[in-house]
Amino acid sequence: MRPSRRIYLKTTPFPEALRRWNAYISGLPRIQEEEVEVTESLGRITSRPVVALSSNPFYTSSAMDGYAVRFEDTIGATEVNPKRLRLGKEAVEVNTGDPLPEGYNAVVMVEDVTREDPFILIYSPVGPYQNVRAVGEDIVESELILPESHRIRPVDIGAMIGGGVRRVWVRRRPVVGLIPTGGEVVEPSEGPQMGKIVDFNSYMLGAMMTEWGCVYKRRRPVEDLPHLLEEAILDILPTVDVVAVIAGSSAGKRDVTPEVVERLGEVILHGIGMRPGKPVLLARVKDKPLIGVPGYPVSAFIVAEYLLKPLIFHLLGLDIEEPEVLHAKMSRPVSSPLGQMEFLRVKVGLVKDTFVATPVGRGAGALMTVQRADGIVEIPEASEGIGQGVTVPVRLLRSKREIEDTVVCIGSHDNCLDLLANFLRKRYPRYSLSSAHVGSMGGLIAIKRGETHIAGTHLLDEETGEYNVPFIKRLLADLPLKVFNLHYRLQGFMVKRGNPKGIKGVEDLKRNDIIFINRQRGSGTRLLTDKILRDAGISATEVRGYDREEYTHMGVASQVASGTADVGIGILTAARALGLDFIPVAKERYDIVVPEYALNQDNVMALLDIIKGDDEFKRAVEELGGYDTSEMGRLVYEQ
Repeated sequence: MRPSRRIYLKTTPFPEALRRWNAYISGLPRIQEEEVEVTESLGRITSRPVVALSSNPFYTSSAMDGYAVRFEDTIGATEVNPKRLRLGKEAVEVNTGDPLPEGYNAVVMVEDVTREDPFILIYSPVGPYQNVRAVGEDIVESELILPESHRIRPVDIGAMIGGGVRRVWVRRRPVVGLIPTGGEVVEPSEGPQMGKIVDFNSYMLGAMMTEWGCVYKRRRPVEDLPHLLEEAILDILPTVDVVAVIAGSSAGKRDVTPEVVERLGEVILHGIGMRPGKPVLLARVKDKPLIGVPGYPVSAFIVAEYLLKPLIFHLLGLDIEEPEVLHAKMSRPVSSPLGQMEFLRVKVGLVKDTFVATPVGRGAGALMTVQRADGIVEIPEASEGIGQGVTVPVRLLRSKREIEDTVVCIGSHDNCLDLLANFLRKRYPRYSLSSAHVGSMGGLIAIKRGETHIAGTHLLDEETGEYNVPFIKRLLADLPLKVFNLHYRLQGFMVKRGNPKGIKGVEDLKRNDIIFINRQRGSGTRLLTDKILRDAGISATEVRGYDREEYTHMGVASQVASGTADVGIGILTAARALGLDFIPVAKERYDIVVPEYALNQDNVMALLDIIKGDDEFKRAVEELGGYDTSEMGRLVYEQ
C-alpha cells in the first residue's frame, strides 16, 4: 500500500541536475531524417550537406540591356572618335539574361551607345566579358550550399533552387506528447468553472515546441489516478519522441506521476534546487525521455526553457542558441532562499543611459509575471539575494532594441495605463509602455533614484488638501521635473453585486462579519484609506483584514469578487470590470510626474503627445467610467 504522501527522491542542486540531464541527453540518437520539397523546407534542419546540382547561371548571359560585341572591336573608341559597329554582324541587341551569342565576348550597355541604323556608335571601349554573367558566377555545380544541422532560411530556399536542388534531406520534426493531468483540469472550450482549472499550460508548452521546430500531440486532461496515467503514457509513447506529463510530479497525495514513472521506467532526477520548478521529474521510459513538468504555469515555462529546450535542440542536431544578455542595475533589493537557483522575472528599462531591472512578481502560478517580463535574472543557490544598485546579467525575453524603446512607468496602478500602453503602440508602433505597480510613493522614490521615465501618483497631503505637489517638493526638492494631470477619478468601497453585507460606509469596517482587503503601504489608496479611518476614529486593529495587501485596484476587486474579502477601496473602473457595486468615497487627482532627464526622449515625448492632445484616447478613458478628463495633459507643476 503506497503512502498517502510521498517525498522527493532527492533534491539535486541545479548545476548538478543540469550536468546529469545533459549527460543523458548527449547519449540520445539524433532524430531520423526525411526528404521534403525545398519549397516546403522553411525552418527545417538539414540532416545532410546540400550541394548544387547545377551551376547558376548555367549559361553565359548578358548582365545588362544593350548590345553583344567583340571587345576587340571597341578598342580605341573615344567621345570624339567613336567606333561604328554594324548591327547583326559586329553587334547584336540583347536583354538582361539573354544567352550571349556565340562569337561575342562583351556587352555594351544601351545607355552608352547611339543607334544610327544599321549601326551603333560606341564612345568608350569595353573589356573582355564586361557586363556578362559567366557560367557559375553565382553558384558552381557541386558547390556546398548548406552544411548539415543548418536551420533553413528564406534565402537558403532561393539558393537551393538556384543551384538546381528540388528536394532536401532534413531532420524529422521531433514529436512531443503532452499529457495534462488532474481531475480539476478542463478544456479551454469549457470555460471557467468553480473548482476547475482551464488547461492553458499544454497550449503554452505546445507553442514553445512549435517555435523550436517540433510537432506536439496533446491528450485531453487525464484524471490523477495511477492506472489512467499509466494507460495514457503507454498509449502515446509509441507515437512520440518525448513525453511531457504536466502536473502531478510534486509531493501531494494526488501527485501520482513519480509512482507511475518508477513502474514504467527509470527516474533520473526528481526534485531540483530551482525556484520555480522544484518538483520537476526527469526520467526515461522505454528508451524515450519523459519530463514531469510542474503544474504551476511559471514553473512549467522555466522547466521547458531550461530543461526541455536543450533536449529538443539535441534531437534536431543543433547547439542551443545562446540567449541575448544585457547587464542592468537592480532597482531594489531582493532576498532569495539559500539552496535554490531562483529565476527572477524582471522588467528592464533604459533610464539615463543605464539599464534598470525591476522585479515583477515571484509567484509560480502568476503567468503574467513572465508574459510582462523583459528578462530573467538567475540568483545562484549559494546567494541570499541581490542588493539594490547591484549590476546583474539579465537573460532577455525581448530584444534589446524593444527595451531601449520602452517607456518605464513605476508608481501607482491605474486601469487607464493599460489603455495608454495600447494607444502608444497603436500611434507609435516602435514604442511601448511598461508599468510596475509599487504605489505612488514608490514611484517618486524611483524618480529620485533615476530608475524610471515617469511615475503615476495620487498622494493627498492632509495639511494642505493638495495632491502630489507637497510630496514632490519634500522628496524631490532638487530635481527638475514637470507634473501633468492624467485625470480625476472616483475612489470608493467595492462590494459584491447586490451588496449582500449591507455595507454603507466606513463604520461598517468595524463589524465582525466584514473582511477588508487593503492596498500596499506607500500607495495613494492606502494613504486615503488611513485618512478615512482616522477621520472616523477607527483604529487599524479594529478592521479585519487591514494587514492583507494587494498591489493593484484590480487585485482588490478580484479578492472581493471571489469572496475572500467583503470590501476594499478602489476605483470605479475596477469595480465595473468585475461586476461589483461601488460606494463613492472621494474624487482624487491622478498625475504623471516626468523628470527632466526623461523629457528629451522621443518615446516619452510620444507618450505625452497622446496625453496632451489625443481626443480618441481621452474618449476611451471616459468610456471606462469614473474618470474626469477635463484637465488631461495640463501642466500642473514645474520645478
